[in-house]
Amino acid sequence: MPGADEPVIRDNRKIDPETGQARQSAGSDSQDAAGAGTTPAPGAGSANGGAESSSSGAPGSDTILLAERTADLQRLQAEYTNYRRRVERDRVAVREQAMAGILAEFLPVLDDIGRARDHGELTGGFAKVAESLEAAVTKLGLSSFGQKGDPFDPTIHEALMHSYSSEVSEPTAIEVLQSGYRLGERVLRPARVAVAEPDDSSADDNNDEN
Repeated sequence: MPGADEPVIRDNRKIDPETGQARQSAGSDSQDAAGAGTTPAPGAGSANGGAESSSSGAPGSDTILLAERTADLQRLQAEYTNYRRRVERDRVAVREQAMAGILAEFLPVLDDIGRARDHGELTGGFAKVAESLEAAVTKLGLSSFGQKGDPFDPTIHEALMHSYSSEVSEPTAIEVLQSGYRLGERVLRPARVAVAEPDDSSADDNNDEN
């Protein structure tokens, strides 16, 4: 009968036949230890996977920096485009103003040419010079306006004479005393005209007769 303190080994494969002692399985112990050391903690893999997925889903610092630099570049480009437009607009305005000042000096000469033409004095070499001058200022954008019978427009006409007439139904330029000139849309000088307004007394007399 074995003693109470002696180990009872039921698996005979673990008893050494020479010594009668229980065998120690080093391979199994090392495997168990290795297995215990490499066993992942519960939830560790899912935690790491969640961290990786969350980090991959959020935009990186490089992406945010690129977006900010792109927005800055677009803003600078828009400001530069607006600046170029303002410069070009100012350049055109300065050019038109300078041209208007130069052409305004030729208006008295053009008036003399017009009067000479009306009196039949525009002949010979003077006529050729006058035609060349008129062609040159027309090429630069100068144009004349103001015709007999035009409706009176205070923005382009200057009334030097005023009368009433039963032959007109609205204020009308019945005579052009001096032609007007414009450069593009800019009026250099209004047309100076004689204006006639409808004669209301004639209309009242006709109403009384009826």
